[in-house]
Order: sequence, then C-alpha cells, then structure tokens
Amino acid sequence: MYADKYARRAKLDPKSMGLAMALNGAILTGLVFSAPNITKIIKKIDDPIHVVDVYLKPPPPPHPVDHPKKDPLPKQASHPDIVKTIVATKVADGPYFTPQPPSPPGPSTGDGIGFEPVKPPPPPVLIDPQVDGRYAGYLQPEYPSQDRRMGTQGRVVVRVLIGVDGRVKEVEKVSAATDSMFEATRRQALGKWRFKPGTRDGVPIEAWRTMSLSFVIHDE
Repeated sequence: MYADKYARRAKLDPKSMGLAMALNGAILTGLVFSAPNITKIIKKIDDPIHVVDVYLKPPPPPHPVDHPKKDPLPKQASHPDIVKTIVATKVADGPYFTPQPPSPPGPSTGDGIGFEPVKPPPPPVLIDPQVDGRYAGYLQPEYPSQDRRMGTQGRVVVRVLIGVDGRVKEVEKVSAATDSMFEATRRQALGKWRFKPGTRDGVPIEAWRTMSLSFVIHDE
C-alpha cells in the first residue's frame, strides 16, 4: 500500500515537462539572437588601447614655519659732539700725572710714550797679535851660509798663525828672495817666535799676522 503511494508520486507530470521544455527553448532562442552582440563585445575588447595622460594638480606647498626672530645687535651710536677726556690722577701725594696715548712705532717725537728702535749689538773688539818683547831678539833667523857665500841679499814676507798660547802654529810664504831664506825664517818662527795672542772682546783667539824680515850682509 505504501509502495503504491510512493510509486504514484514518482511518475513524471506531463505538464511540468512541457513547461520545462518551453523555458529551455526560450533560453536557447535568446542565446541565438544575442550571439552577434557578444561577438561585437569580444571584437571591441581586441581593439587597441589608447592611454591618456591625466595631469593631477600638485599638492599645495607646506605652510612656512615661523622661526623666532633674533634681535639684531645694537648699533653703536655715534655722537660726534662727545669728546674723550683724560682724567689726571694724583699718585702717592705727588704731582698729578696725566696718561698720554701711545705714539706710533718709530723714533720718539717727544710727545707721549714712543718706541725706540732696537739698537744692533756693538761689533766685537778685535786686537791683533803682538810680538812679545821678551822674545824680540829671536825674530831674525840665521843667514843661510850658501846665500852669504854668494853674497845674496833679500827679503822674506810670511804669514804666521798664532795660537792662544802665543806660539806660531803655521807659516805661509808670501814672498822670499830665495828658498833657503824662507826655510830659515820658517824654522825660526816655529821654534823661537813668541807673541801676545790676539783677542776678541778680551778673550784670546787664534789669529794670523804678516811678518817681514830682511837678509842683509854687513861689512865686518
């Protein structure tokens, strides 16, 4: 009994089927008629794309920040009618002293305090070597025997370097009548000559001195 009831419900209704078929046919008919429009839309999509630049207005500038203003330096007021005065000051119950403005560098003009030029140091005091009188008798050398036999006379000039002890350290020939006369003079200077040394500001120093000697044959 229940089976027959459900079997009857499961049977297809001819009216419903006809209605469904009619709806499907209407949908298909609409699709067929609308196909050209769909094709046009697809074709429009394939058309090239045109890019158009759209200019936007720039944003407005930021509002300026108000910085605190600094007070300008006060200008020194010039008063041409004001005259600088110098006050006289009494020092230790003495006479009044009025300070004077310094004068420009250079020799003092007598007005105010001047700057005296720097004086160069004085040159050193040099004293040449002097012959020691105690040895004056030893200046003349012996006459060379060869020159005496030949009767040769002449003059010898030499430069001698005198040390701080007064002794001769070097002998240089300036001129000589013969070599033997110069050699006799050189030996005598190195062995027997004595001097008071030269000085610089009172201090003994080495110094050169030129000496001249004559070789003369005296008749006996």
